[in-house]
Amino acid sequence: MKRVFLPFVALMLMMTACNEKETQKSGIDVTNLDTSVSPKVDFYKYACGGWQQKNPLTGEYARFGSFDQLGENNRKQLRELIAGIAASTHEAGTVEQKIGDLYNMAMDSVKLNKDGYEPIKADLARIAAVKDQKELSTLIAQLMLDGTSAYFTVYVDADPMSSMENLFQTYQYGISLGEREYYLDEDETTVNIRNEYKKHVVKMFELTGFTHEQAEKNMQAVMNIETRLAKAFYDNVKLRDPYANYNKMTVDELQTLVPQIDWKAYLAVLGLDEKVTELSVGQKEALVEAGKIIAEEPLESNVAYLQWKLIDGVAGYLSDDIYAQNFDFYGKVLSGKEEQSPRWKRAVGIVNGVLGEAVGQMYVKQYFPPEAKERMLTLVHNLQASLGERIDNLSWMGDETKAKAHEKLNAFHVKIGYPDKWRDYSGLNITNDTYYENVKRANRFEYAYMFGKMGKPVDRDEWGMTPQTVNAYYNPTTNEICFPAGILQYPFFDMQADDAFNYGAIGVVIGHEMTHGFDDQGRQFDKDGNLKDWWTEEDAARFQERAQVMVNFFDSIEVAPGVHANGRFTLGENIADHGGLQVSFQAFKNATKDAPLAVKDGLTPEQRFFLAYATVWADNIRPEEILVRTKSDPHSLGKWRVNGALPHIGAWYEAFDVQPGDPMYVAPEDRVSIW
Repeated sequence: MKRVFLPFVALMLMMTACNEKETQKSGIDVTNLDTSVSPKVDFYKYACGGWQQKNPLTGEYARFGSFDQLGENNRKQLRELIAGIAASTHEAGTVEQKIGDLYNMAMDSVKLNKDGYEPIKADLARIAAVKDQKELSTLIAQLMLDGTSAYFTVYVDADPMSSMENLFQTYQYGISLGEREYYLDEDETTVNIRNEYKKHVVKMFELTGFTHEQAEKNMQAVMNIETRLAKAFYDNVKLRDPYANYNKMTVDELQTLVPQIDWKAYLAVLGLDEKVTELSVGQKEALVEAGKIIAEEPLESNVAYLQWKLIDGVAGYLSDDIYAQNFDFYGKVLSGKEEQSPRWKRAVGIVNGVLGEAVGQMYVKQYFPPEAKERMLTLVHNLQASLGERIDNLSWMGDETKAKAHEKLNAFHVKIGYPDKWRDYSGLNITNDTYYENVKRANRFEYAYMFGKMGKPVDRDEWGMTPQTVNAYYNPTTNEICFPAGILQYPFFDMQADDAFNYGAIGVVIGHEMTHGFDDQGRQFDKDGNLKDWWTEEDAARFQERAQVMVNFFDSIEVAPGVHANGRFTLGENIADHGGLQVSFQAFKNATKDAPLAVKDGLTPEQRFFLAYATVWADNIRPEEILVRTKSDPHSLGKWRVNGALPHIGAWYEAFDVQPGDPMYVAPEDRVSIW
C-alpha cells in the first residue's frame, strides 16, 4: 500500500514551494477565540469561546458544533444538486429519476397529510393477523426487510476471526429509547423521560387509529417487552469487548440456543437458507431473552410491540401530525430541541441515505478538487511515518510487539475522498405511489445488497461512508482508514492554510483514525483484520495499566451536576485523540524542521496547531443532550476532547507556558502516556 503514496510524496519533496508557503495563511480565525480567558485556566473557552458566541444554538439543534456547521454547508450544496434534478422530468429508471421522485415525494406535504397513516394500515393489519407464535418467525424477518427490526437484528460483515470471509451475524436490538439505562435507571431525570415515553407511545398509537383504551394496553405491553430486552442487553462497555460479542455456531446450534424461533424459516424469508450454515451470535443473553419473550408473552403483547416498532420507525414518512408527535418526544423531551428541521433538510437526508453514492458521485465532481486528495495523501504518509517513529521510541513496549505493530501500520488500507468504483442503483425502483412504500423498497434493496455478500470474499474497496459525509473512520476487520471528501474542508482542512493549521486539524483526525488501530479495541486485531492476540503478555499488561490512567482521569470529570463521564466507555476514542495529537504534532515538526513556520496573527506555529485542534471540537450543547451523549456516545463531549486531552500532551505545556499551579496543569507522573 505504501507505493500508492510515493509518487505524490516524491513530487511534494521536489517542490521547494517557498513562495507558496510564505503566502499561506495561518488558518486560525482569531474571532473564534475568547482572549478574556487564560488558556492555562480553560483552554476550551479560550480557543472556542468566540465561536460559541457567534454560533448560538437554534431551536433545531440539541448540539451545534464544527461538524454540524460544515454539515449545514454540505447540505446546502446537496440541496442545490438534488432540487435541481427534482425540478426536471427524467427517463424512468435513471438515477436522476430516482433522486428527483424520492425528493419530491418527501417534499409533498399535501399528499403526506392527505394520506395520514393510511400507507401503514395494511402492515398494521398484517401484524394483527398473526395467529400464533410460530408465525412470528417469518413475520419478524419480513418486517426487517421492510425496515422494521424488532427483538434483534442481523447483518453480514467480515468474520472477525477470518476477516476475508463474510459472516452472518446477530446483534441486540429492539428498544426504542436506544440505551438500556433509560429503562433501568431510577434517577429523577431518567424516570421523567420514561414517563414521557409512555405518554408518547399512547399518543402515537392513537394517531394511527387505535382507541385510547387500546393504546394504553399496547403501551404497557411495549414497556414490558422493551424493559425485558433492556435487562438482557450488554451495556456499552461490554459491547466494546470483541471476544464477548463473538459466538460462532452452526444454525442447528442456534436452533438449540433459541428454540422459540424457527431459524430455517427465518433465513428462508431472507433468501439465505441455502447460504448460511454458521453464524455469530453477537450477544447471547439478549438473543436468548428475545426468544423467551416471543414464547412467554401473550401473542397480543408481541403484536402490540411489533406494531409499535413499525409506527415508531416510520413516523418520519407519514403525515405532519405524526411526525410532530415523534419530534415532541425524541427531539424536545429527550434532547432539548425546540423546533423541527425544515422539510427540505429531511428530504435531502432521505435521498442522501437511499442513494448516497449516486449523490456522492455528483458531489465530488462539483466540490472536491483533485489537489486536495494529493495533499491528504502526503499528510497520511507523514502521519504513518510519525506513528512508526513513536512506536520505535516506546519504552514500555518490547521489540516483538513493536515488529507486529509496524506490520499493522504498514498494512493500513487508505481511502481518501471517494471510492474508485461507484455503487449500481439499477436494482432500486422508485415509483410514484407513496413515500412509505418507496422507503420500504429502499430497505429491501439495501438488505439484498448486504445479503448478496454471503459466500463472497470481503470487498476491501467498499466504502463504509458516502463521500459527502462529514466524518472519518477506522475499520478493524479491514484495517482501513477512510477520510471522505465531505470532511476535507474548513475547519478540518484548508488548502490555503499552512502546516501548523492542517496538522492540528485534519492531521490529528488522521492520527486519531490511525490510533484506533492500536486503541483498547483495535489493538486486538492483527494487520489482516483478524481478531488475534499479537501482543506479548507483558506488553499487553503494560498497555492496560497505562490505559487505566486515562479511564480514571475521565471518570473524574463531572460533565453535569452529579453526572460523571464514563472513562471505560469512551476509552477507545480518548486513546485515539491522545494518539492523534502526539502523532500529528511529531509529523508537523518533522515536516517543518527544515523550514520553520513564522509567527502569524500573533501566534506561534505550535500555538496554531493546538488552536486548530480545539476549533474542530467547538460546540454549544443543551443540558439534555449532555445527558443523552454521556449515556450513548463513545466520544467524550467536545469540551473534554480539548480540556481532557491536552493536559496529557507535553508540547501543549510548552506552547502555552502552562506551569504547576495553573488550573489546567496535570503533574507529569499523572499524565497518560501510551502512543
